[in-house]
Amino acid sequence: MAGRAGQVKPCPRKGIFVKRAAMVAMAHASEEPAGFVLTLEGEDAALSLGARLAAVCRPGDVIALWGGLGMGKTVIARGFVRALLGPDEEVPSPTFTLVQPYDGPDATLYHFDLYRLNDPEEAFELDIEDAFADGISLIEWPERLGPYLPAGRLDLRLSPGGNETQRRVSLSGGGDWTERLKRAELHD
Repeated sequence: MAGRAGQVKPCPRKGIFVKRAAMVAMAHASEEPAGFVLTLEGEDAALSLGARLAAVCRPGDVIALWGGLGMGKTVIARGFVRALLGPDEEVPSPTFTLVQPYDGPDATLYHFDLYRLNDPEEAFELDIEDAFADGISLIEWPERLGPYLPAGRLDLRLSPGGNETQRRVSLSGGGDWTERLKRAELHD
């Protein structure tokens, strides 16, 4: 049964609820395309979201994880990495190292935490341009990149949900991200 725009329906994965956002035409390049709005119930749902995204990613993809402290950015990244490398893969937050690379099956995965970056230019010391070209990049605190944040990325914007274990996640991206998100079963 097809849902109407704005209708909330349970997703096949436990703990994830989806609300399809209305699609809007882009008047000019500075506007973000509409995507999907999810409600995640607990850490398992955040891990599942990361795994679903990993299933539709490819080399050259950049995923920007927006949100304050404790919103679940690292948990989603952990689900993503473990989906590709195995459930026992240790996935620490790269807060102090700024980047944690992983050898993936098709590309190197780069998990960036740019919280401690003082200037966007500092990202070049992390070889971020190589990650963008050949790897798959997960970026926490993407606003620290300023003008160097790629336009064709997928944005995940995390915010508090209705209770302390819930998170709202808005997903949007240019290029073919809408179609890939549909393949990830993030729609109703």
